[in-house]
Amino acid sequence: MSKYEAPDPDDRPQVSLLTGFLGSGKTTLLNNLVKHPDMGETAVLINEFGDIGIDHQLVEQVDENMVLLNSGCLCCTVQGDLERALTELFLKRAQGEIPPFKRALIETTGLADPAPIIHALMQDWLISSRYELDAVITTVDAVNGDMQLDRYKESIKQAAVADRILLTKADLAKQEDIEQLVAELRELNPAAPIIHVAHGRIDPGKLFDVGLYNPETKSLDVQRWLNEEAYLAREKGHRHGHDHDHDHGHGHHDHDHGEADAARGQDPHDINRHDEHIRSFSMSFEEPFAWDVLVAWVRRLIEQHGDDMLRVKGIIHLAGQPAPIAIHGVQHLFHDPIPLEDWPDDDKRSRIVFITRDLDRKTIDDALAEARKSVSAA
Repeated sequence: MSKYEAPDPDDRPQVSLLTGFLGSGKTTLLNNLVKHPDMGETAVLINEFGDIGIDHQLVEQVDENMVLLNSGCLCCTVQGDLERALTELFLKRAQGEIPPFKRALIETTGLADPAPIIHALMQDWLISSRYELDAVITTVDAVNGDMQLDRYKESIKQAAVADRILLTKADLAKQEDIEQLVAELRELNPAAPIIHVAHGRIDPGKLFDVGLYNPETKSLDVQRWLNEEAYLAREKGHRHGHDHDHDHGHGHHDHDHGEADAARGQDPHDINRHDEHIRSFSMSFEEPFAWDVLVAWVRRLIEQHGDDMLRVKGIIHLAGQPAPIAIHGVQHLFHDPIPLEDWPDDDKRSRIVFITRDLDRKTIDDALAEARKSVSAA
C-alpha cells in the first residue's frame, strides 16, 4: 500500500543544479537550505549525508540513501550515476513511497562541468520525459572568486552558464573587491542575477522557477527565460566603432570595450583578464527563418563549434508559422524545439542569446550565410 498519494503523472518536477568551485560555500548554503521551511516538496541530491549537518534534523529514514527532514525536504545520496538516481527517485515518487516532491536540487562537485548534467536532463529520454530543467545556480566566493576565475577554467564556465549567481562570503570581502568581482561576472554572464549571500542564508524562492516553464502560470515564460534585455543593456554600456550591414539588428562585438572601460576609469586589461575567451551577446533577425536554413545553421554550428557554444537560448520566427518556437542548446546538444502558443509581445523578430568561448558574432554570421547557400544549392 502506498504511503503517500501519487502525484499527477503529467506534473514533472523541475530540476536545478547547484554548482560552484571548491570552497565557494555550497555546503554551508545547503546546510541552511535543507532546514528552510520553503524547501518542502524538494528533493536534494547530494554526494554524502555527512557533507551537511542533518543528523539532528532527521525525521524519517526512508531507505539507506534517503532521509525525510522535518522541513519537508527529502535528502538523497547519489549512489552510482545521476541518471539512475533520478530515475529511482521518480519511480518512488510515482508509487507513493516518498512525498510527491515538485522540484529537485542537484549538488555537483567543485570541479564539475555543469554541461554533461544539463545534457543528461535534455537528452536522456527517461530523464527528460520525467523532469523539467529549471536553472543552473552557481556559487562564487566573494573573497577568493577573483583568484579562482584567474586560475581555473572550471570556475569560469560554472559562472558563464549560470541562471543564478550566488556571491557567497560577501560579509567577509571588501566592498571594492566585491564591486570588481561583480563587474567581471556581469561581463561573463550579463543575464544571471547576482545575489549576495552571507553565512549561507538565502530565501529558496530566489533560486527556483526561473526556467522556460513558469509553474505559477502553468505556461512558458519566454521573456523571463531569455532575459534578452540584460544583454542589450550591457551592450549599450559599451562603445563600438564599426557599422552593421547584416540583416539582423544585434548590438556590437562584445570585446570592443577598451574605450568604454577607460571612460569609466577602469583598466580594460584588468576587467577582461578573466573572460578574454568568453563572450556573451544577443542577436536578432528581422526576416523569418526557413526551417531548412535554421536546421542547417544549427548543425553547422554544432559540427564546427560545438565545444565553444557554452549556452544558447532563443525564440525563433519560422516562415509561415503564426507562433514562434523556443530553442535551447548547450555545446553539441540542442533540445527539441518547443512550440509556443503565441508571441510574448508585439516584437516578431527572432531573438537569440549566446554565451560562447572563442567564438564571435562574425563566425556565427558566416555559418548562417553558409547554411543559406547550402539550402539554396540543394
